[in-house]
Amino acid sequence: MATRDTPSTIRRPVPRAQPSPRACALDIFHGTVRRGQAFDEGFAGHGALRNMETRDRGFVRLLVATALRRLGQIDAVLAPCIEKPIPPRHAIVQDILRLGTAQLLFLKTPAHAAVDTSVRLTDEQGRGAFKGLVNAVLRRVARTGEAALAEQDAPRLNTPDWLWRSWAAAYGEETARAIAAANMEEPPLDITVKSDAAAWAEKLGAAVLPNGSLRRPSAAEGGGGMVAELPGYAEGQWWVQDMAAAIPAVLLGDVAGRAVVDLCAAPGGKTAQLAARGAKVTAVDSSRPRLESIAQNLKRLQLEAELVRADAEEFRPGEPAPFVLLDAPCTATGAMRRHPDIARLKTAHDVTRLAAVQDRLLDAATAMVAPGGTLVFCTCSLQPEEGGERTAAFMTRHGEFSRQPISVQEVGGISEFVTAEGDLRTLPCHLRELGGCDGFYAARLRRRG
Repeated sequence: MATRDTPSTIRRPVPRAQPSPRACALDIFHGTVRRGQAFDEGFAGHGALRNMETRDRGFVRLLVATALRRLGQIDAVLAPCIEKPIPPRHAIVQDILRLGTAQLLFLKTPAHAAVDTSVRLTDEQGRGAFKGLVNAVLRRVARTGEAALAEQDAPRLNTPDWLWRSWAAAYGEETARAIAAANMEEPPLDITVKSDAAAWAEKLGAAVLPNGSLRRPSAAEGGGGMVAELPGYAEGQWWVQDMAAAIPAVLLGDVAGRAVVDLCAAPGGKTAQLAARGAKVTAVDSSRPRLESIAQNLKRLQLEAELVRADAEEFRPGEPAPFVLLDAPCTATGAMRRHPDIARLKTAHDVTRLAAVQDRLLDAATAMVAPGGTLVFCTCSLQPEEGGERTAAFMTRHGEFSRQPISVQEVGGISEFVTAEGDLRTLPCHLRELGGCDGFYAARLRRRG
């Protein structure tokens, strides 16, 4: 005789618990410092974050970013608190301690919460044998950490040696220190609007910067929130773009109704700028996903551009264009305050490798510039090898091009943005009273007619 299960006898699968925000932060942080995964990729690709509350997602991002920005200080605080080195196979425990210390010393999380959640996380990671260690170390950090921070040279500790030496040689010790200090701060949110900057500044609670960009305070200063939920975003009235990154496209001049080739176009801020100014833009990038992202953004903004998936070294337009913008791949050391993982992922070897790529792209770009046309070359790097040195080498190879100096008026009247050679050079420590800016380099080159 058949039997029927009653509600009390049916065995239902136990729902798998969603990982906590701190567990997600640990996954992302561990992936960056141990496996070399880009922070943004780890954050965007973490499935558990998709259904997480906005506030919790914000906490995850802030915790990981803070730990990356302050990693040198954090490790210096932890070193005297750990008597025996943690075995490499248990590196996850070291990272739990790093995140716990970031909460205690920089996010000002109550000690009981930071310690207890870190101990629980240790157990969840299958490292129960280390719970006592985590508890003891973090309680000691809670007692002595603030005093230890007061004795530290924070800018130096948080900057890899190769970067510090490079910046000191290029800009001087004092400026190198100012750059490093700026990179420790959470940056504000910069916005480029299609039109009517003053009106949108009022709606967004933003300030209008000298170059016309809008700036909202960082989360630490009372800003924050989900970008897509801010007024005007869904309606396509603006896009996110650091104020320094918004300058190179402007250097082309009046592009309305004219053809512009935008090489290495992703993430697309400059493409949007050019399209909004009436240019006939051909945006070239080798990455299909990145081009799809540009297409989605242009659709939201109700702007048009021709998108071409191609290697910029090999691409050639139907005919040479009067304007070409090359935002070349680089180490992005100028954007470390927004992408703190760069300090942990890039090396001096990357500078040499990418400088060679930039040379090849510049050579390729010459065939795309019409006689009398303008080429703007830019990078978001602070390294001279990826800036002025590339321009000087290019002009040696291509006598048909000459530098067209950038005026102070073109960069919002900010004289410190223009070099003696007439190039753009912004540093993270510039405009500190307004919240700083990304490090950017640009040169404007004119082809003989």
